[in-house]
Amino acid sequence: MHSEKPSVGLRLAAWGGLVFLHFPILIIFLYAFNTEDAAFSFPPKGFTLHWFAVAFARADVLEAIKLSLQVACLATLIALVLGTLASAALYRRDFFGKESISLILILPIALPGIITGIALLSAFKSLGIEPGVFTIVVGHATFCVVIVYNNVIARLRRTSQSLIEASMDLGADGWQTFRYIILPNLGSALLAGGMLAFALSFDEIIVTTFTAGHERTLPIWLLNQLSRPRDVPVTNVVAMLVMLVTMLPILGAYYLTRGGESVAGSGK
Repeated sequence: MHSEKPSVGLRLAAWGGLVFLHFPILIIFLYAFNTEDAAFSFPPKGFTLHWFAVAFARADVLEAIKLSLQVACLATLIALVLGTLASAALYRRDFFGKESISLILILPIALPGIITGIALLSAFKSLGIEPGVFTIVVGHATFCVVIVYNNVIARLRRTSQSLIEASMDLGADGWQTFRYIILPNLGSALLAGGMLAFALSFDEIIVTTFTAGHERTLPIWLLNQLSRPRDVPVTNVVAMLVMLVTMLPILGAYYLTRGGESVAGSGK
């Protein structure tokens, strides 16, 4: 079947949309390297790495980076465990309330962040839990679970059930079947889901605002910097770091899952 090439106008519109979306990001990248004596000028007057040295010499920046990495790693680990278990349970069995449970699992990623944040804060307050690292991790895990769940259940649906049945017929128990048949097929889906969950957790700010208490993750640090115009060069460096840390896992997840339809046992 012959497919027509897109028109010149359509291609120009697509590229124009990409430029419109990414131009502000390019400006931040550009100004992160602007010369120290012309940090507020346009166009940039020169190239320097001075602001990187300044940023990574500041204790508040390093503490915020450390906290964000800690929270993102913990939230991703929780999401990998719970998301995988939930997808396995909902994929294999039909039972009363299955659709409701699926909706509840997906709901946190669909709700506005402010609703999730207020709900979590109210729940923590009613349980007498003070906001801190624990509450941030729980808050991030609520939507990270959805990412892993969606990746894993999509891969399970493309995995042939005959492979599992053949493994059991040959004498493998449940753990051996999971280890040698299911897990290899889920490998790239788990890795992609974990990378996406890490990226979402690392730059999340709305839910974090309600659950952080006195803790300051990197996005909250950036938000507080808006009232400090003299720190704009350092803020640009940190903003570039956040974008890189979130962009690279997303690109990696895309390349890991774009060929996911050809997993073992999918019929190809």
